[in-house]
Amino acid sequence: MKIVESKSASQSLKAQQLSLRQTLGWTAAVVVGALGAVTWNEGYKSGSVGREELSMNASQEGEQSRPETIITPVSCTKLPHVEGKSIISVVVDFPPNAFTPAHRHPGSVTVYVLKGRIRSQMEDRPAVEYGMGETWFEAPGELHAFAENASKVESAAALAIFVADNDCGPLVIPEPHHH
Repeated sequence: MKIVESKSASQSLKAQQLSLRQTLGWTAAVVVGALGAVTWNEGYKSGSVGREELSMNASQEGEQSRPETIITPVSCTKLPHVEGKSIISVVVDFPPNAFTPAHRHPGSVTVYVLKGRIRSQMEDRPAVEYGMGETWFEAPGELHAFAENASKVESAAALAIFVADNDCGPLVIPEPHHH
């Protein structure tokens, strides 16, 4: 998994809005536009972010050669009614055949599939395939065994919304070894 921050929050937001308009129409772009209207806090260097990449290496044989997911932050803002917490929105792009190995998140996460089909497995439950418009929830610290693009030829994307500590990161905690 890679986290890529663009040169500026506004450039990233405009690119996401254009991409969503082309993919899903105006409704999704307005939702992301509303989320992006908040200001970046110190965790994202207040509007002018540098370039940061976080890679999660696949842990199971054969997964090393699969493409990684790419995470693009959309917004981060403190929740005024919940002291010490922020809401963070990111777009997770899944190139064809992309795979993310076992990991956890420090806060609650709701994931909304924007396009394509994404297979996801939580804890020891069976894997589930989600399509455009479907969602799933991840509790803080819950093991996310894997997430992958269900297609080897088409890309997929999801909007992930986190409620986490005010520092807005890190949002992903790699799992050392999981079978």
